[in-house]
Amino acid sequence: MHYDFDAPIDRRGTGSIKHDFLLEKGMPADILPMWVADMDFAAPPEVLDELQQAVSRGVFGYTKPKCSYYNAVLDWFGSRYGYRAEADDIVQTPGVVCALAESVRAFTDPGAAVMVQPPVYYPFYDVILRNNRKLVTNPLLYSNGRYSIDFQDFERKATEQDVRMFILCSPHNPVGRVWTRSELERLGEVCQRLGVLVVADEIHCDFAWPNHPHTCFGLLDDEAVIATAPSKTFNLAGLQVANVFVKNSGLRSKLCAEAGRNGLGQPNLLGLLACQSSYSKGGQWLDALRSYLLDNIALLRQFLTERLPRIKLVEPEGTYLAWLDFTDFGLSQASIDRRLRDGAKLWLNSGTMFGPEGQGFQRINIACSRSVLREALTRLEKEFAG
Repeated sequence: MHYDFDAPIDRRGTGSIKHDFLLEKGMPADILPMWVADMDFAAPPEVLDELQQAVSRGVFGYTKPKCSYYNAVLDWFGSRYGYRAEADDIVQTPGVVCALAESVRAFTDPGAAVMVQPPVYYPFYDVILRNNRKLVTNPLLYSNGRYSIDFQDFERKATEQDVRMFILCSPHNPVGRVWTRSELERLGEVCQRLGVLVVADEIHCDFAWPNHPHTCFGLLDDEAVIATAPSKTFNLAGLQVANVFVKNSGLRSKLCAEAGRNGLGQPNLLGLLACQSSYSKGGQWLDALRSYLLDNIALLRQFLTERLPRIKLVEPEGTYLAWLDFTDFGLSQASIDRRLRDGAKLWLNSGTMFGPEGQGFQRINIACSRSVLREALTRLEKEFAG
């Protein structure tokens, strides 16, 4: 079946965070938004057909997942990643960030130390600090255009600061690393030895690129909490459904109790339907999408190499979010942001929103039609060439 990812979709006037809040965010009306981590592609037609059938029935009552839902989720992660679980291991939440916040409250006490690896997805900071936990950072090492883990710093801080939880970003957003199995095993050994619970955000797992296979952390540690969602993979973020694997029954009871305290009841009907349909029928669409995104990455790589060599692409091993190194210009973060906004008329994610370690970097979302990406690169060249 042919899927047309070049077809333009006008998202303006839909309440899109990416497209409809330019002026409210202080951006010029003619800026090209390439920031929020959703895609500009329609969800798989097989999924849309089922959603349209549900809408046509016109009844949106209380709903719970049945066996067919759990089988779709379990088959996806079992067949693609070798991660075997049971239906009872799954806890639904409205999203992965919600799952992280609930995990922080359910599994640690106020004031407890929670570790992250910056520059990292900025809500990680919020779920720790807003829940009155102590933020501990294990900054990634950047050398020769690639990031790695500072294992000595990790173990030292985990020990000295009595870290109780580690939020792992795997694949990593925004730096695009897909951690190798040996890297994850080394992290897991330290965490198990020191009694640190690992909560893994694996929402980008379906975008691990060739030669960089994703290793589900749950294969290495049965006690780990694995947060997943179909939202990135199938562009379903607005339908608010995530699946959290918690094999330890004691931890699972704590997480469910925390959800109850939040007043979370039955999940979104359309979200459940879209999730089940995507995992059951969306494989062919995802294969086509991955091919298209790899071509977008190739275009970005070639353009920067040939026409903007001072902007370095941190080679993405995973995700559709590219991490760009502007440090060769010697500019402050504010200057880079200003030139992108006022000169290039491009709205990217400023590197420092992911932590001070993001100084001199920008994140760009390449999950868009190729014509939009070319326009973005043309704007970038006009401002930063030379």
